[in-house]
Amino acid sequence: MHADRRQNVSANVALGYSGLPLAQSVKRELVPGLSDSEYAATQGSDAAAAIAVNGAIVSAAAQERYDGIKHSASFPTEATNFCLESIGAKMESVDVVAHAFSYAEYADLFALDEFSGEFYTRALSPSVNQEHAERMLGVSLTNRYESVEHHFAHAASAYYPSGYRDSLVLVSDGLGERSSTTVWHGSTDGIERLRDVGAINSLGLLYGIFTMYLGFRFADGEYKVMGLAPLGNSAKTATEILKHFVELLPDGKYRVPLLLHDITAVEKETHRGAIAAIEEVFGPRRAPGEVINARHKDIAAGVQAVLEMVQFHVLRHFRRESGLTSLALAGGVALNCAFNGALLRSGLFDRIYVQPASGDDGAAIGAALAVSQRYEGASPLRPSTLLGPSSTDQECRDALVAINDGGSVVTEPAEDEELIGAVIDLVLKGAVVGWFSGRMEFGPRALGNRSIIADPRRPEIRSRINKLVKKREGFRPFAPAVVAEDASRYFLIDPGNELTFREMLFVTRVRDPYIDQLPAVTHVDGSARVQTVFKDDNPRFWQLLKAMDRGSGYPILLNTSFNVAGQPIVRTPEDAVQTYVAAGLDALVLGPFLVTNCKGGLPA
Repeated sequence: MHADRRQNVSANVALGYSGLPLAQSVKRELVPGLSDSEYAATQGSDAAAAIAVNGAIVSAAAQERYDGIKHSASFPTEATNFCLESIGAKMESVDVVAHAFSYAEYADLFALDEFSGEFYTRALSPSVNQEHAERMLGVSLTNRYESVEHHFAHAASAYYPSGYRDSLVLVSDGLGERSSTTVWHGSTDGIERLRDVGAINSLGLLYGIFTMYLGFRFADGEYKVMGLAPLGNSAKTATEILKHFVELLPDGKYRVPLLLHDITAVEKETHRGAIAAIEEVFGPRRAPGEVINARHKDIAAGVQAVLEMVQFHVLRHFRRESGLTSLALAGGVALNCAFNGALLRSGLFDRIYVQPASGDDGAAIGAALAVSQRYEGASPLRPSTLLGPSSTDQECRDALVAINDGGSVVTEPAEDEELIGAVIDLVLKGAVVGWFSGRMEFGPRALGNRSIIADPRRPEIRSRINKLVKKREGFRPFAPAVVAEDASRYFLIDPGNELTFREMLFVTRVRDPYIDQLPAVTHVDGSARVQTVFKDDNPRFWQLLKAMDRGSGYPILLNTSFNVAGQPIVRTPEDAVQTYVAAGLDALVLGPFLVTNCKGGLPA
């Protein structure tokens, strides 16, 4: 049992940050000659910063949006500066800086072999991370730096904003320090650990290793495996995975013996031993860029089925043992919206909250909350994800000077209603439009402020965006954004449960009458990763959807992130303009401005 030992700590201004900024560079020194994908298999990416004032998160941003490196592991200096600027503060006024990793109690374990000992000393120890933070921030953090256990940070990020006074909390990821899955009981007395599954039995690593085997990048391509899974048949492959690589045990326990195949230090850092074991069962791994065949689809379906099976195995046990009917989820596995949808449909829990930034970026929020005031001063319930920076009209105007393609026309409609009407006219003609508005979202999803939008009724629009704009695999689906009040009409969403789908974290069915009407956002199995849009949360995007309803009879738009393959979602007006030009978008909304690409015209 592990109780919340920080229960009495209180901080008026708490800065949380995630990431292990020294880990990848140290790994490159200690284990030279690996592939980029193998170097990516290192803990500490998705660096981010978040700030809490009186126990409420007021701003947060990922470092990748500043340095342009997707899943950046760099110290989040610029993200931190934004968070401070958002409240008009300097580092001197921050009460506590909380790091979402705490390796100190494992120092003796790392010292058992030379490689691990060196890696701990140079990249993981709290003292070296505090010193690095002080160098990057230019201040002393003596007596105001705290290391927060990684899974506890995840648990705090999910429990405190959930609004549940009494709930189970499931954290599942690749690993955090030495844990891979933890189960907690969140209550007004704090957050108490009920179970800890070590990294040697990691579901997140299992899924990540199969991601590498299928030719995708570790810690980046897992959602591709999830998208590929509905195209395959899991009947045989799931059975083989359970036979060789996963074992279900009584009382909601399990083992992942696949990871025992990583024996040497190099294998543990690259998972080559585990991949070789998979090859013995399923044949050669897929090379990046190789044509995806039926075997690959079936394997993706199998590992997705096994992930869901094990998660259900754990949750059924604790639902039965605890009697708790509410559940909060965090950790990278919580971004598996196919499992989230299956869990919701199962009725196992009455209420489910998924932390929108469930990956390691969201651990920054949890670290800040872990050292802030507790339940009485907790974060607003279900806070908005719009926690990032915004841009002024003048900054948007200045960025438009960069457009020099000879084919774009910039207008500034007198009223926002006029702009919205013009955008929908373009969308109805088949345009793909970049939409840059308001504060940037925090987390991996674009939810209407840094989005690319299009008509979901056009069957050709998905392949066009995949090939020409996103430059990604054609099998991957796009999400529909729908006004919350009409969501249950088009999608299998219970009336009154629309808030659950606000952050695009659950897959559900498209209702039968509309499957053929919404081909650009309906996956091969008739499902969709729905985003519900509430007027009070994002009035401008809601108004856009309502205008789409007036123009088409459907208050729905295809919504995907405003970026091209391999790049983070855009942050600034300059980023938006560059991506508009590079991606060949038909139009761009940049704050109050509408940019139309008259040179290329619209698709027929």
